[in-house]
Amino acid sequence: MKVLIIEDETELAKSIAEYLSEENYLCEFASTFQDAMEKIHTFQYDCILLDIMLPDGNGLTILEELKKQNKQDGVIIVSAKNALDDKISGLQMGADDYLTKPFHLSELMARIYSIIRRKQFNNSNVVTQNELQIDLLAKTVSINNEIISLTKKEFDLLIFFIGNKNKVISKSALAEHLSGDFADMLDNHDFVYAHIKNLKKKLSDAGCDSYLKTVYGTGYKWESI
Repeated sequence: MKVLIIEDETELAKSIAEYLSEENYLCEFASTFQDAMEKIHTFQYDCILLDIMLPDGNGLTILEELKKQNKQDGVIIVSAKNALDDKISGLQMGADDYLTKPFHLSELMARIYSIIRRKQFNNSNVVTQNELQIDLLAKTVSINNEIISLTKKEFDLLIFFIGNKNKVISKSALAEHLSGDFADMLDNHDFVYAHIKNLKKKLSDAGCDSYLKTVYGTGYKWESI
């Protein structure tokens, strides 16, 4: 899962990223309004943590731009301002939640998880497709009630595919999801193919049907009726 932290307080942003990284979230940063606008135009995120007060602009303008582009990224407004009108404005403009500083990192993570679960998995902690079952909280994958072992990248790929079921996802989009900003610096995206190949083999060996399809010349698609 990929999170964009739009926050000009460097130490706070780092502490959030360190905490979320322990739960396998991939975190990116934007410390200014301009950086944030460039990020949201270029990339897609599972959740965006949005500070309203930025040194060169208003965070609510970023929220407006997200909705103008019809993006589905989850948004949590994180701000020291506790004014009711700011909270109402943000929620009316499409933010999913609002958290006032200071806050406990465990509460922030719970809210991020809740948004992602609601948007991608119909508010369920367990995703089931025939013989395949995924426990999002325990981060376990079972085939015919037998748990299989996946790496962090393989698990993240599986969740990404199922969260975007029946959509063709390009190799470059998968590289961006797994590596964030660093994807543009790579000579090729062969590492994506390697992870997908390993994921397919582990699922197949455990008796899972071949839901993950290769769309030649385009990318990959997880099929679900």
